[in-house]
Amino acid sequence: MYIENKILKNYISIWLQCMFWIVAIMIVVGGLTRLTDSGLSITQWQLFSGILPPLNQNDWQYYFQLYKEIPEYKVQNFSMSLKEFKIIYWWEYAHRILGRLIGLLFFIPLIFFTIKLGFRKVIFFYFIFFLICFQGFIGWYMVSSGLIDRVDVSHYRLAIHLVIAFIILSLIYWSYLSIKISDVTFKKINSIIPLFFTLLIFLQICIGAFVSGMDAGQIYNSWPLMGSTYFPDDNLLTNLFKFSVFNDPSLVQFLHRNLAYIIFFFYIYTYIKIKKFKILKLFNIINIIGLLLVLQIVLGIFTLLFNAHIFIASMHQISSIFLVSAAIYFLHLNYKSN
Repeated sequence: MYIENKILKNYISIWLQCMFWIVAIMIVVGGLTRLTDSGLSITQWQLFSGILPPLNQNDWQYYFQLYKEIPEYKVQNFSMSLKEFKIIYWWEYAHRILGRLIGLLFFIPLIFFTIKLGFRKVIFFYFIFFLICFQGFIGWYMVSSGLIDRVDVSHYRLAIHLVIAFIILSLIYWSYLSIKISDVTFKKINSIIPLFFTLLIFLQICIGAFVSGMDAGQIYNSWPLMGSTYFPDDNLLTNLFKFSVFNDPSLVQFLHRNLAYIIFFFYIYTYIKIKKFKILKLFNIINIIGLLLVLQIVLGIFTLLFNAHIFIASMHQISSIFLVSAAIYFLHLNYKSN
């Protein structure tokens, strides 16, 4: 993205930095909302009236009564007190308020930059804004799946919600890099390699959402074996080749584990290629990716060993934000080389 006005260019750069970190915080809060089972505590979609939280005891009783009508309360949390309900309510409330804040903080400056630069210069930002709005719809689509005949949200809808969040984060970061990094000249690696590596990371995020959505991290809490065997002994190997594989917690955990190994070995292959051809400009980023990848794998193992403890599981998700960002930087840097 080429912008002649240096002042506006600097403003856009700062704006994108701020948006990146707010979206990153949103992903973390969303993960904690899932880990605390708070996502179904608000059973209505109130775009404007939902801005204000309950202000008195009657309001709290009203929202608590709505929660009592869904299966999660009737089957799982039937002994929950109002005090306990307030805890999960505040997590979901914070998640929704952050979503509204992101929309406003993106849209208002975007209008200003449109006036200053013209629509054609900022059209890509409007695509990002569309995704932000669409993400709000997907969030409610996800929540609605857990209000009628199940005690949790659909893990498929959860995965869509999480992947879109990472796509938004990545597009914001890509836009920032496009402004800050000029074209550089160096021998680059085959463009398919960083692209494929990034796609593997996104696929792993999707499978990770399946694990989270089905609480699959709370079974087979051992490593490197799943119990006493490498393949889960409550399943058949042939089940891996059925579509129902994504509805089976033990098989989803198996896929999540093994995709991590595939990503690691593909990283080793990429690292060797970069070192072999002495692509000096990529040395730093490939080393950073390696450190983040090892950290992510270690946190994943500890998440399993400690039965998806909320702190460790949250750290596992936070590290994924840095890993995705590093992968996007790797992809962008290689793409910008002549």
